[in-house]
Amino acid sequence: MVFLRNHPGGTGRTGGGRVTTRRDRLRAATIKEISDTARRILVEQGAEAVTLRAIARRMGMTAPALYRYYASHGDLLRHLVGELFNELTDELHAAMHEVPQDDMSAKLLVVSRQFRLWALANPREYALLFGAPVPGVDDREQGDFAEECSRRFGWTFMSLFLELWRKKPFPVPADEEIDPVLLSQLRRYREDNLGVSLPLGVLQQFLKCWVRLQGGVSLEVFGHLEFALDDAAPMFELMLAEVCPALGLTYTPPGR
Repeated sequence: MVFLRNHPGGTGRTGGGRVTTRRDRLRAATIKEISDTARRILVEQGAEAVTLRAIARRMGMTAPALYRYYASHGDLLRHLVGELFNELTDELHAAMHEVPQDDMSAKLLVVSRQFRLWALANPREYALLFGAPVPGVDDREQGDFAEECSRRFGWTFMSLFLELWRKKPFPVPADEEIDPVLLSQLRRYREDNLGVSLPLGVLQQFLKCWVRLQGGVSLEVFGHLEFALDDAAPMFELMLAEVCPALGLTYTPPGR
């Protein structure tokens, strides 16, 4: 997927050198307005309210006119999903580059914390990405914009695990120590999705950490910890403090 970027004082060319026309720029501006409008409706009313008719009404267009930009309602939602994944991923990368690049403990902690902060600041957007399936969003094929963006997000965490494993391998179970039912699924996941040679124990540890991280964040975002906690940040930090030693990392409280 090629993204067009606006360069202050630029020449009207894309990053690849292709000259953009006025029509190209108007189309890009309209697509951005559609996307921004869709997100506002999402935040105000939830995913079920993000319809072509509602967007068109806000923009002073007719619903059929939107089909010049998106093939279907599902296509529009998938584009929004892709943009949200890119926004989240960009924030994670920006946070990661604020700490020393050779400090794996700091990198994992800052990325995990930034993931939670983005989720809490954008609960409706988080629900669209990680909540109950929304009709049309999951009807995508390999190479779909949303699929590629979600993979980019996923590799943010996986690449940290790969880097950590290469620099300082952490204890993992041997294949024969893994539940056979889980073992076959981990093997399929490695072969079908990763394209890298890794012990299955590493993947098990990765998924264990992801379940704790994303599960804890989801419980907080969706209000399922409010029965006991007004502020779940300390509980989140307890989780990080337990995960770090299992990976051979050092836990440091925030702000230190």
